[in-house]
Amino acid sequence: MKKGNKRQGGAKGGRQALKKSRDKQFGARRAGKKKFAEVTGKVHMSRDGFVFVVPEGDEKDNDVFVRAAKTRGALNGDIVRCVVTKEKKAVIAPKGGKPQGRGDGRRREGEIIEIVERSKTPFVGILHIVGKQAWVIMQSRTMPYDISIDFESLPEGAKKGMKVAAIIDGWDRKEPNPHGYISDVLGEPGANETEMHAILAEYGLPYRFTTEVENAADQISEEITEKDLKGRKDFRKTLTFTIDPTDAKDFDDALSLVRLKNGNYEVGVHIADVSYYVKPGTPMDQEAQARGTSVYLVDRTVPMLPEKLSNKLCSLRPNEDKLTFSAVFEMTPEANVVDRWFGRTVIRSDFRFDYEGAQKIIETEGKEPEDPAVTQEIRDAILELNKLAAIMRKRRFSAGAISFERPEMKVEVDETGKPIRVYEKISKEANWLIEEFMLLANKSVAEFIATSGKMNGKEDKNAKTFVYRIHDEPNMEKIASLGKFVGNFGYKMGPVTTGRDVAKSLNSLLIDSKDTPERDAFQMIALRSMAKAVYSTENIGHYGLAFKFYTHFTSPIRRYPDTMVHRLLAMYLDNRESQNKEYYEAQCQHASEREQIAANAERDSIKYKLIEYMVDKVGQEFDGVVSGLTEWGMYVEIKPEMIEGMVALREMRSDFYDFDEDNYRIVGKRTKKIFRLGDQVRIRVKSANLEQRLLDYELIEES
Repeated sequence: MKKGNKRQGGAKGGRQALKKSRDKQFGARRAGKKKFAEVTGKVHMSRDGFVFVVPEGDEKDNDVFVRAAKTRGALNGDIVRCVVTKEKKAVIAPKGGKPQGRGDGRRREGEIIEIVERSKTPFVGILHIVGKQAWVIMQSRTMPYDISIDFESLPEGAKKGMKVAAIIDGWDRKEPNPHGYISDVLGEPGANETEMHAILAEYGLPYRFTTEVENAADQISEEITEKDLKGRKDFRKTLTFTIDPTDAKDFDDALSLVRLKNGNYEVGVHIADVSYYVKPGTPMDQEAQARGTSVYLVDRTVPMLPEKLSNKLCSLRPNEDKLTFSAVFEMTPEANVVDRWFGRTVIRSDFRFDYEGAQKIIETEGKEPEDPAVTQEIRDAILELNKLAAIMRKRRFSAGAISFERPEMKVEVDETGKPIRVYEKISKEANWLIEEFMLLANKSVAEFIATSGKMNGKEDKNAKTFVYRIHDEPNMEKIASLGKFVGNFGYKMGPVTTGRDVAKSLNSLLIDSKDTPERDAFQMIALRSMAKAVYSTENIGHYGLAFKFYTHFTSPIRRYPDTMVHRLLAMYLDNRESQNKEYYEAQCQHASEREQIAANAERDSIKYKLIEYMVDKVGQEFDGVVSGLTEWGMYVEIKPEMIEGMVALREMRSDFYDFDEDNYRIVGKRTKKIFRLGDQVRIRVKSANLEQRLLDYELIEES
């Protein structure tokens, strides 16, 4: 059993004394010659016991490294106060995320002086019972200590050897291990259901609804009455259809098209009217608000709303009347919007396309239709919408939208959850068609509120409170580092003084480096320079999309912010007063946090399945590309699956290799052999550790 260091505290009983003594010590040192910055942030812990403290509301590159002896009992996810004792230069992380190595003189270092709040997120491990004593044995990359459990508190069904989730409730300074309780019994280790539920548990994500919420959903009538239709514009006789992935179960957006006598088009973007069914303050609304978003693991969707709403009432299934909230545009054949309307509607979808079916219509323009159910009217509508979308897409990139085209890899699993294939998800015109019209609706709704109803107008500083989707300009220091890096490959970035300069220069770089080994490396570093898109009541625009105004209006089934947007838009269309800004800003911050948690869980589920896919390939050789460089290892993506693993520098036997961070390369001390991002290498799969989600490669070196 792993034991903690007895010098480490963190328990409630010792916290105040620790806080006073540390504050006194650092207060005295501040009064002297040396001053110490102090940060409050969240702990990201390594299996070796040291931590990175990520300051609240700050970039991860500005985190603080804390050695194991100075963590004061802080654990992963805790909120702590930390003093910065050494200002250092940050390490460039691999594609997979944060560095997990030791402090090496390249980052800020510090010392934790107070645990402000213990995390309530569970740790997952294996239940171990000896007599009347119980522990949860950790095999986690973020938890180096086993958790002591009171035997009498074990829940029903908790048996030795089972995978469980445990929450820390204290750590007495006299005890070698933290104490906790079991919050969930997940099942037998290795079983697909167990492992997927374990990933959800690690992020505190629920995978079932309470009886109260399910009952509330069941009580909603499926019948649409005259009362429901009151005040709605009727689009049931207008040609309407949906285009979604083949395996989609909920269809929350539809398009309609009418050719007008003046030669223009009326294009309707119709979105499921979730806010009509989910009323503020109800148990269902509170649950959706807490979840913030649906979660998409490799083999399942964990919905934000119960199935009756997400897959039935609010799903825009064909040949069924559905209540919607719509953005309707009059557009010229040149894709210019000359008029717009927003409001509640009712539709009846005529056809359900998947992307492949819509794409086939686009690619077979002028040929006889293969599917007799697809009328010429529907074919013409898709072709006309596609032409409008193509114009809008070209115009968007010309305005400075950034064109990242990194392949998206998908994992196909069988009925038991076992991964059987890794393949690239290809986006084509049908995907872009939907994307452009969703972007149009999102930006138009945001513009309508921000400019107080003026088309193509300037932002009204007195505009009513609203929920925007914002994306800040990139970190210019990182862009400068990228410029230096690409120079090693003979490329040159133009002068960049503004965000738009950066976008233009990046797009040119990615075009110039197309079909070269280094292009992926350029994209990865460029992506790391970008700020994260978040929700806010303060509009600063969306840099990546090159939009002055942007929101999320089009997916209320799976995103709570979209539901808030629908509610606010409905109120303002009824001339209601501006809503409480502080309340909505708090909700924006919560939604942004939940979105990031869901993204991390989704990423972990993909990583787990990719490693599971590689388990029976240990010992096999693959061609790969260097995808990340750190002081402890070289990350390599094998081709064509793009599965990333790590080659430890200490195991590269041909030489002793050092990480040259300034030039983003690894250099052999004796041979001077150099490895850079984008280099092609040959590797052998060394090990695939499912429990810790680690994939290790070894480099096949020339003799």
